[in-house]
Amino acid sequence: MVAHTSSGKRQAPAGAQAAAPRRRGIQSIEVGGKLLLALLEHSSSLPLGALAKAAGMSGANAHAYLVSYGTLGLVRQDPASGHYELGPLALQLGLAALHRLDPIKIAVPMTRELAERTGQTIAIAVLGNLGPVIVHLHESNYPIHVNMRTGTVMSLTNTATGKVFAALLPPKKIESLLHEDFLRLGAVPTLSHTEKFEQSLREVRQRGVARAVGDPIPGINGLSAPVFDSNGNVVLVITAIGAAGVFDARWNSPLVADIKRCADAVSAELGWQNVDARATRQS
Repeated sequence: MVAHTSSGKRQAPAGAQAAAPRRRGIQSIEVGGKLLLALLEHSSSLPLGALAKAAGMSGANAHAYLVSYGTLGLVRQDPASGHYELGPLALQLGLAALHRLDPIKIAVPMTRELAERTGQTIAIAVLGNLGPVIVHLHESNYPIHVNMRTGTVMSLTNTATGKVFAALLPPKKIESLLHEDFLRLGAVPTLSHTEKFEQSLREVRQRGVARAVGDPIPGINGLSAPVFDSNGNVVLVITAIGAAGVFDARWNSPLVADIKRCADAVSAELGWQNVDARATRQS
């Protein structure tokens, strides 16, 4: 219901909020920015015509922007072919931004949203001196009897979190950690155990996700996915954990897609580009 003032003017209903006005910007910068985005989307340099078409503007208009961007160093023109590509200033800006990125700070709000949406416990782990370490935890409303908290060291060989690191990090980097992990577990790896472990690592590389179904803790399932930096290095692992009765760990489970999507989103914020996805966009 709309209220009226004594002057006859209408008032908005109680609690209603006016739509936030669009902040004033400089339209020409937004228009010209499409040229930079077009260069970013293509792995090779582009001629003026193709670049203008990709940015949705005329060749003459695109050329005027490119002259100014060239003066700033945002783009450069190959003197032989005349094609355009991103310039040295664009590279410097990108590197400066990457150096300021904090993977954990970026991952925390995204994993919080994942925990709220799925109702599962979500953990963030990095590789420490003793193995994967939980550095942040979003606990679910479902009670799970797992001794996990910030600072917990996870097994490289016995958990989904650890297997992601073991599968995707250089072998030399984790060789000593794997040895220490076996000692902590009090187990001497047999040939069959080693073969089973190697098979699980191949599965992680193939699917991009590690899975734990009632192992090592009966009744508890887990799914883990890697987060990459701009160079394709694994910087952290996101893990979802829950009781088997409410945690669907099948490969076609929506949870698998959810955790991969979350990890990929964090990776994208860190500058990682999925080569397959990029090729699909350009085809």
